[in-house]
Amino acid sequence: MTVAIRATDLVKSYTPGVRALDRVSLEVSHGEVLVVMGPSGSGKSTLIRTFNGLERLDGGFLDVLGVRLDSTHAEPQVRAIRRRVGMVFQQFNLFPHLSILDNIALAPVKVQKRPKAEVEQRALELLAQMGIQEQAEKYPAQLSGGQQQRVAIARALALDPEVMLFDEPTSALDPERVKEVLDAMRQLASGGMTMVVVTHEIGFARDVADRGMFMDQGQVVETSDPATFFTAAREERSRRFLSQMA
Repeated sequence: MTVAIRATDLVKSYTPGVRALDRVSLEVSHGEVLVVMGPSGSGKSTLIRTFNGLERLDGGFLDVLGVRLDSTHAEPQVRAIRRRVGMVFQQFNLFPHLSILDNIALAPVKVQKRPKAEVEQRALELLAQMGIQEQAEKYPAQLSGGQQQRVAIARALALDPEVMLFDEPTSALDPERVKEVLDAMRQLASGGMTMVVVTHEIGFARDVADRGMFMDQGQVVETSDPATFFTAAREERSRRFLSQMA
């Protein structure tokens, strides 16, 4: 498989002398699902946010779908990446004054300059895929947290991304709403979408991951196939963390 994302010696610091990312290198292949796990503050979210230019690198470089990004953080490259990479966050970040349909259609119409009728039809198809097509004319406040997060996934997919990034997408949800979001993500994974997922949902990770990666203190501790990662991790830090999550 060809490489979708290649990270080489990534460095990011928020505080002088403390590295949120400490020379991180990795590759993600097209069609692969990489699940990233680790304790709070390990650098997981910082890493995934560098992949679409939300965090500016202090050192190293990225190649995302053939577009290079480094510490110069050139705006044309950032825009080129964001046109092809979708992201779903912990918070839903929906516009409260827009209907669900308009939330999904806004970026394709305004940014990609696609015809509104075509975009709205695609938005309805995505809502149906997410199992919430009946919510199209409602507003975010009228939906549950799980429904809002599925709208956020549909909104990202409306831009027809080649890669999807998920930053702990279920962490803000009530337990009974987690399954519906994870089921939507499973559907994407089974369809061959390239995905990088930061999550603490170990059952989901076992089901969908092509590889698991454990981070701690801004470094990649280990990366391996699911069978090894979840049952026979090589590093003590990984084993201890995963045993607590099981």
